[in-house]
Amino acid sequence: MNCMLCFIFHKAMEMQMGFRALLILVSIWLINIGVSRATICYDTGNFTTNSTYEKNRNLILSSLASNVTLHEGFFYTASIGEEPEKVYALVNCRGDSSAEECASCVSDAAKDIVKTCLNQKEAVAWGGSPQCIVRYSNRLFFGKMAKDPMAGGSSESNMSLNMTQFDQTWKSLMNRLLREAAAGSNNSTRKFAVGEENVTEFVKIYGLMQCTPDISETDCKDCLGPSLGFYESHYHGKPGCLIMRPSCMYIWELNPFYNASPISISPSVPSPLDIAKGKGHITSRTIIIITSSALVIAIALVAFACVFVIQRRKTKKEIISKQDTEDVDEIDNVESLQINFDTIRAATNDFSDDNKLGQGGFGVVYKGRLPGGQDIAVKRLSKDSGQGEAEFKNEVLLVAKLQHKNLVRLLGFCLRGNERLLIYELVLNSSLDNFIFDPIKRQILDWETRYKIIRGIARGLLYLHEDSRFRVVHRDLKANNILLDTDMVPKISDFGMAKLFEMDQTQGDTSRVVGTFGYMAPEYLMHGQFSVKSDVFSFGVLVLEIISGQKNRSFRNEEQVQDLLTYAWRNWKEGTALNLIDPTLRVGSSSEVMRCIHIGLLCVQENVSNRPKMASVVLMLTSCSLSLPVPSKPAFFMQPDSEKDDTESPMLDHSQNHVQLSWNEASITELEAR
Repeated sequence: MNCMLCFIFHKAMEMQMGFRALLILVSIWLINIGVSRATICYDTGNFTTNSTYEKNRNLILSSLASNVTLHEGFFYTASIGEEPEKVYALVNCRGDSSAEECASCVSDAAKDIVKTCLNQKEAVAWGGSPQCIVRYSNRLFFGKMAKDPMAGGSSESNMSLNMTQFDQTWKSLMNRLLREAAAGSNNSTRKFAVGEENVTEFVKIYGLMQCTPDISETDCKDCLGPSLGFYESHYHGKPGCLIMRPSCMYIWELNPFYNASPISISPSVPSPLDIAKGKGHITSRTIIIITSSALVIAIALVAFACVFVIQRRKTKKEIISKQDTEDVDEIDNVESLQINFDTIRAATNDFSDDNKLGQGGFGVVYKGRLPGGQDIAVKRLSKDSGQGEAEFKNEVLLVAKLQHKNLVRLLGFCLRGNERLLIYELVLNSSLDNFIFDPIKRQILDWETRYKIIRGIARGLLYLHEDSRFRVVHRDLKANNILLDTDMVPKISDFGMAKLFEMDQTQGDTSRVVGTFGYMAPEYLMHGQFSVKSDVFSFGVLVLEIISGQKNRSFRNEEQVQDLLTYAWRNWKEGTALNLIDPTLRVGSSSEVMRCIHIGLLCVQENVSNRPKMASVVLMLTSCSLSLPVPSKPAFFMQPDSEKDDTESPMLDHSQNHVQLSWNEASITELEAR
């Protein structure tokens, strides 16, 4: 529908939020309603050029397109930085968008904001083809409905239809779409509805309504309702309308415009008021039937609920009394992955030493080949391992549901008596530590390969922390838990120590500290507190190890014995950070290496809040134009035989904390934290 798009702009006295908005008309393609774009910069405060707020804003806006398509419903919220320079951002694509269309729309809208809102602390943009909403602010606005400011438009032409008939059909469709969109889908990740209805044999109305999923059903109706009223008061008789608000969007046309199949919308049911007025044409007999049916259904639901509660209590008692049964019952959820023990024994040549790939505190790993020809790696948990059962169950239930190219793929498992086997894809190049700490093999790892490994690990962690269906803290990220495939693509492995978080959970506490000394964050080691920032710390140690070729524990440098973090920090302070680079590493340009050292130091900061999240780390690694914060002194873990520096005290005093540590490569199974 060709049209002249007319944007409406509410000034301060018309806006409930009490601020004045600056409407900026930006590159608008007047092809049809469905491909319009607009940006509005709020006049609620300004930031200065090159300020921390501007850097945070540009950083978070540049990340939205790559993140939104990884989330259900194409809805994503994020924040970056610390108050008062903290920036909050929200993005939501139209419910019928493809991933490619969504990413493109968000990218264009984010670019429009940066170009148009030069120094405003708050803005909203609507991208086109199909539509998306992008917002940022210096205040927390998630979950708060905003219907102003508004941008909208309609065609200049008028319809030549029987308007009485049109109005009845239009209202019927719009009321149904309003209810459907506000109610949302079953998984609550979409408040989106589309539908169509015939006006005549040859004329149809097509409608679309959507709210951002973070607002309530009532707020959704309050956002969309005025849009319907605005059409009736301003555009009545025009063949179509587009109205965009920060929390909702509304479109209707006389031609098909949405991509998805229309959501099934049940016919409208007359209200009790309509029935009383006789508008519904429902007889008293019908009312009795409906009422009786509803009563039967209600009784059935109550009975079902009672049975469910009783059964749940019974199941809970059985679980408490039979822990072994619990293990098997939970694994039944992924029983399709169970592989026969005899099949695995044959695949590994009866677990022969010739097939052994490695050994750790968990047990032995064997290579094998399934009857179909697929190569596998089999982790056989030690029968006398105290941590075996819990870690086995944890790993099966968790890893089976995680899929990412930078995570090792679980193919199956096996349970028979005391035998607990995990079957993974075979990653032929073994683990990262076999390369970077080997004086010969590490020469294979040129800078391009090491940089690819660093970025791959970062993307894998980002998936675990933010982009998967769960929020997972690995808790044992280290060089020998990073496997390398034939193309040197890194894959994070060994989820036996992992913890599953609720999506809104930020921290966990434990009295049983597990992991490997040197990679553990100080707050975790000393107080049992862990979070995604604990993994960030481990990642920072890994980055410095990959660059230096040195293990994080003490090593000899000239006449001094130092630990890696101390050595890296001292050289950074003295402007000699290039001393950290592996002597066998040939680097054409040192700027990329220096940037990675910088990022590594940011990740191992003593203060948890000073460490970046993995989303920021990935952006830092992929965008060299982004300015990085200045790191402060990292958390130091001094070896008992390290030389003490009078000016820099180690964070951990072993004599005071009474911690028994394992200095080999095996994971620590138990540490009692204070």
